[in-house]
Amino acid sequence: MAVAEAGGLDPVLAFGLVGALGVGSQWLAWRLRLPAIVLMLVAGLVIGPVTGVLDPAVQFGDMLQPMIAVAVAIILFEGGLTLDLHRLSDAAKGVRRLVLIGVPLGWLASTSALHWVAGLSWETSAVFGGIMIVTGPTVIAPLLRQARLRRRPAALLQWEAIVNDPVGALAAVLAFEVVLVLRTATGAGPAVMELLIGIAMASALGLAGGWGIVRAFRQALVPEYMKVPVLFVVLLAVFAVADHVLHESGLLAVTIMGLWIANAGLPSFAELYRFKEHATVLLVSGVFILLAAGMSFERLAVLDWRAGAFVLAVILLARPLPVLAALAFTNVEWKERLLVAFTGPRGVVLVAVAGLFGERLVQIGVEDADRVAPLAFALVAATVVLHGFTLAPMARLLGLTASRLPGVLIMGGSKWAVELGAAFKKMELPVIIADPNNAHLRSAREAGIDTFYGDILSEAAEDRVEFVVYEKLICASDNDAYNTLVATDLAPEFGRENIFQIKRVRDTSSRHSLPATLGGKALGADETFFEANAVIAGGCEFRVTKLSEEYTLEDWRAAQPDAVAMAELGPNGTLRLLGPEDELRGTPGTRLLARLPKRAERRPQKEDTATADV
Repeated sequence: MAVAEAGGLDPVLAFGLVGALGVGSQWLAWRLRLPAIVLMLVAGLVIGPVTGVLDPAVQFGDMLQPMIAVAVAIILFEGGLTLDLHRLSDAAKGVRRLVLIGVPLGWLASTSALHWVAGLSWETSAVFGGIMIVTGPTVIAPLLRQARLRRRPAALLQWEAIVNDPVGALAAVLAFEVVLVLRTATGAGPAVMELLIGIAMASALGLAGGWGIVRAFRQALVPEYMKVPVLFVVLLAVFAVADHVLHESGLLAVTIMGLWIANAGLPSFAELYRFKEHATVLLVSGVFILLAAGMSFERLAVLDWRAGAFVLAVILLARPLPVLAALAFTNVEWKERLLVAFTGPRGVVLVAVAGLFGERLVQIGVEDADRVAPLAFALVAATVVLHGFTLAPMARLLGLTASRLPGVLIMGGSKWAVELGAAFKKMELPVIIADPNNAHLRSAREAGIDTFYGDILSEAAEDRVEFVVYEKLICASDNDAYNTLVATDLAPEFGRENIFQIKRVRDTSSRHSLPATLGGKALGADETFFEANAVIAGGCEFRVTKLSEEYTLEDWRAAQPDAVAMAELGPNGTLRLLGPEDELRGTPGTRLLARLPKRAERRPQKEDTATADV
């Protein structure tokens, strides 16, 4: 409290504290497998109203609202970048109905809950109700990976989140513009005209900004190293000009700009989007910490019984009813409908946008708008905690989980890959083998292993392969360059620690060696494609052994001196693929997968039981 009474933190120190808490909360959530937003909420409240260490209004003064507004604009721009209409047109009928029917019904249901249950005015309810459509891919994606849902319910939830992220914010923007114009214009005619002009100008600016970026990048008018800075500058310019023409229309403009760029087919789009994704993580963390720290006990005191009833109404009525209505008379099974209907975690985008519009509504004289931010925090905390701990059990109860164990994606259909895939399948792990040559997949299909015929980097793979099921990737085709390309391209999605690649033929030559930033980690004995397949053809096999209190890791090593450890599956379901430098943990209950010489003949039954080969 002394820090606060002395005038608060230095602004630079406050910036550092917000960044450290935001990113630190996300890292800790990853380590503990907890929803990051809950930790950020706790961190913001602790340094804000609880201890008084940080008061954003004091540290940043008049710059606080512009900072949040720009951050929200960048977040919504990134949301627009995720909306590839080509991929949406190929999506399932259920996804389209969730967007075309579920969104307006959800807006109406949320607005009704806010007005009739939470007791907000129609003006505030309409704006906040639009924001509540947002579920957010940054919240859904970790939950889907943890729950390991089947393909269709996972696709429904994931695509709904991707599309509704910008659409929900856009609905809030339009509702706010209506409220703003009606309160500031002198009559209905001028109000409608001002609104239409503002929307038209914002749309035109967004389209012009997106078209200009695409044209400049395609014609090489901007060097590669300046593409991201130019993109940021144009984004800020479009936001500022549109906002100047009609207050808050800048959010609409940048969303349309992102939508245009996402569907332009830019060759450098992946790099641009990846950088924007990283920037958004930082901005989302910072905005959430600032909004939580800006709370006061007086504002939190509005969370009375009506707030609790509102949260229950959203979870039990406002979310399920529109989803069930949207998915009615479709080929989506009733179990999948129930799971999607009762899974609607809200995320940081909702809190950020709600906090921004709540302040704006208060400024134009909507008195009850100061309840928007506390209600948003309550809704986010309740839904994230609820769905974070109930999605996986509910999916298992309904029989909608693909697997409770981490899967392995093997790229390349050689004999070595098929034998390894069969061993993983023996461990009851989900396995799929992908190869652009259909003939290479014949042995995998005969072994009963799932296959994908085509380029694993293609859009067809994104639509047909359930990447969320597979935690590890092994690049093991006969083409070293293709292995390196796949390992490098998919590393951000899987995580570099989960990408493995067989040794390149010329890797030992300084002329042909690659930097550590390319390719994947070594696996097993770190052999080339030809060496690994020759060893299998020469009389080796993959075998799975279960350790116990009676048969320890030391016993296994003594009995199998020639074994090359490939992987271990811990008793808690944690899968580790092993390289030549990795040490085995050998916890009792662990299942070891190793390459061993084939047995000349079956050993006595007593010895087989002792080694617990499975």
